[in-house]
Amino acid sequence: MPTYQDILKQIDQLTKEAEKIRQTELSTAIADIKAKMTQYGISVSDIAGAESAKRSQKRKTQAGTRKKVAPKYRGSNGELWTGRGRRPAWVQAELAKGRSIGDLAI
Repeated sequence: MPTYQDILKQIDQLTKEAEKIRQTELSTAIADIKAKMTQYGISVSDIAGAESAKRSQKRKTQAGTRKKVAPKYRGSNGELWTGRGRRPAWVQAELAKGRSIGDLAI
């Protein structure tokens, strides 16, 4: 009967063998796909679709043009918060002291 260590060694060997086989199958699949693309004159943009390319380009241009949001709340130590997203710890601390969110408004 095999020991626990023997089984662990087998698992390690099978894992390595499985990865080698996966890499071989993957490279074969990629080569087959490239051959089909060449045979039929297909480009990557044909696969992704024109609409996907437009969305990708739109995202790239929007990322650089986002406007900063002005802060709406100021803490006693000058901390700022826009009022968006999760409340910062300093806001929670101020509220715990009995102040209201209106007291922090700029």
